[in-house]
Amino acid sequence: MTIAMDSLSDQLRERIRRDGRSFSELARVAGVHKASLSGFMTSGRTITLETADRLAAVLKVRLADEPAPNGRPH
Repeated sequence: MTIAMDSLSDQLRERIRRDGRSFSELARVAGVHKASLSGFMTSGRTITLETADRLAAVLKVRLADEPAPNGRPH
């Protein structure tokens, strides 16, 4: 399976990098395991959707549907 360069995982990783908090602090605030966050960021490991939801909430990341070429949502 090929994942686009702008995948949700890539976007979440970029927001985490720009956030400025340590992995320990971000994991604590989001209520996720530091090891999960560290593995996601440094080893390219996957995280659960629940973990992604928690991180996205803390980072104020929202999923937005882009219009299809015909102007309607997918």
